[in-house]
Amino acid sequence: MKPIRRGPNGPIVQLECGDCHRAAAANGPWPYADATYEAASVAYKVEDENLPLNQQTLPRRRGMAGREYMAPVKFANACAACHLLTFDKRFEEGVPHDKPEVVHSFLVKKFSEYIAAHPAAVHEIQEPERGLTGEPPAPRAQLLTSAQWVKERTAVAEELLWGKTCRQCHALTGGQLQDTTLGRWEAASDQNANHLPATSAQLDLAEGPLPVIAPAQITIRWLPHAKFDHDAHRSFTCTSCHAKALSSTETGDVLVPGIENCKTCHAPGPEHAESRCFECHTYHDWSKRKEVNPTYTLPALAKGGR
Repeated sequence: MKPIRRGPNGPIVQLECGDCHRAAAANGPWPYADATYEAASVAYKVEDENLPLNQQTLPRRRGMAGREYMAPVKFANACAACHLLTFDKRFEEGVPHDKPEVVHSFLVKKFSEYIAAHPAAVHEIQEPERGLTGEPPAPRAQLLTSAQWVKERTAVAEELLWGKTCRQCHALTGGQLQDTTLGRWEAASDQNANHLPATSAQLDLAEGPLPVIAPAQITIRWLPHAKFDHDAHRSFTCTSCHAKALSSTETGDVLVPGIENCKTCHAPGPEHAESRCFECHTYHDWSKRKEVNPTYTLPALAKGGR
């Protein structure tokens, strides 16, 4: 992994695999977590994040310790400190990492509270163009109602979130961005003069449909009939087995190593790890075994009983 900048203005950091990928039972602080997002409740469910386990998967005969498989990466503890969800210069906090309807309600609430506390903000001034020659035109102003101002600022914030911030990681479909030309006040365009009078602007920002975020569908267990255990391999670096992780650029890349990688250690001979079939493969569905009534005692076995 290459060194990257932590956030828009942060220092250059070197990420390690364990900063984001850990077993479910692993303890310890997350270096790139955000306490606010960790404590927040969300509207989406596990089914929206993780693929269900194959119904044909055979259960383990022994109990699980919680360190066998990597837990799904979560925004709150692995991403939030760098990938900020800020939406407007008036606020330092970001939007919730949640469904679009939750984000939309949050934006409307924040902007409504702001304009109630700062009523003078409805008087907006557009900075004049900076021409190379001649006298610059005087700045123009628009006067909005509080409701118009909230709709306008919400539309601008959602243009940023749906079109760039959220889209960096998620696939969004079905939404339609509102016309935010009024909200952005593009000084480079003379079209504003046609529909922005000097003292007021009649805005009609009808709320369109919100986008739909595709489920993440994270695979929890790649080898459903194997009893692989990450905890048993904790002495090895992640890239010892997942070498392609250093060159992968797409989330759709499958980085599970092939059996040839396993056979570098699991091979016949006293200097290698166990390599017989039962070491990795599960054959019997122990949940369907039949219980029997025992008939022998230990003395019977000692006398040659069967």
